[in-house]
Amino acid sequence: MNPTAGLSFKPVHYEQAMACPAAGLWFEVHAENYMVDGGPRLAMLEALRERFPLSFHGVGLSLAGVDEPDRDHLARFKRLIDRFKPFLVSEHLAWSRFEQSSFPDLLPFPRTDEALDIITRNIDITQSVLGQKILIENPSLYMKLEGHEWPESLFLAELVRRTGCGLLIDVNNVFVSANNLGFNPASYLDALPSHAIGEIHLAGHSEDPLLGRSLLIDSHDAPISEEVWRLYDWLLARCGADHPPTLIERDDSIPEFDLLLAERDKAAGMMAGTRQVVHV
Repeated sequence: MNPTAGLSFKPVHYEQAMACPAAGLWFEVHAENYMVDGGPRLAMLEALRERFPLSFHGVGLSLAGVDEPDRDHLARFKRLIDRFKPFLVSEHLAWSRFEQSSFPDLLPFPRTDEALDIITRNIDITQSVLGQKILIENPSLYMKLEGHEWPESLFLAELVRRTGCGLLIDVNNVFVSANNLGFNPASYLDALPSHAIGEIHLAGHSEDPLLGRSLLIDSHDAPISEEVWRLYDWLLARCGADHPPTLIERDDSIPEFDLLLAERDKAAGMMAGTRQVVHV
């Protein structure tokens, strides 16, 4: 089955997922939740992969950190990949670990030449150990950092050139960051190497309780906004006829399966339709 639009897998939806007949449906899981030796999690994943393509999304490699990726973490990641054979593997352009401390967040960094060298090293190590190409996801940003030497789109493009990795473009992250930092999201997307985009994420966001619309949060707890759908439509046009697989993400305030499937079906319909450039 050719993967088109997919959903982030939630165990609460296991029975509905297994029974779903939607063409092109696939599921993505956070790899760290399945780095276990056995039990019901792996049993569900085994059953799911018999019916649907799987994608693994890592959240713990800290590729933008100064330290090399943890070799034990990479070894467990590889065992999971070797067992389940996901069609895509991805990670974040962020850091979450320093020496012996780990942080429950995906943290930003100044995009300098030094950072580019470090992240290139870390992606090379990761791809070598895993034995395959990975996709790098653009972050959601909330404040301006000093010291940037590269625009983010060109930084991502240079990582692709140096390492052969691909890109996972989270359209909601682009929209949130553009709102918070004051740049044009379409210009950001236009500067990316479209040939390297191997996956697209769509998700919902929320307004900060105190600052409101001036600070959007990539909360993954709400329906996808109309602004993000329009930006997604623009990106599909930018990518041309070969649309990358698209994922609907929801990680909090989980609704009924049918509501998520409706968003998934909307994305699949947009992928199947005739694309025309829209104004965003």
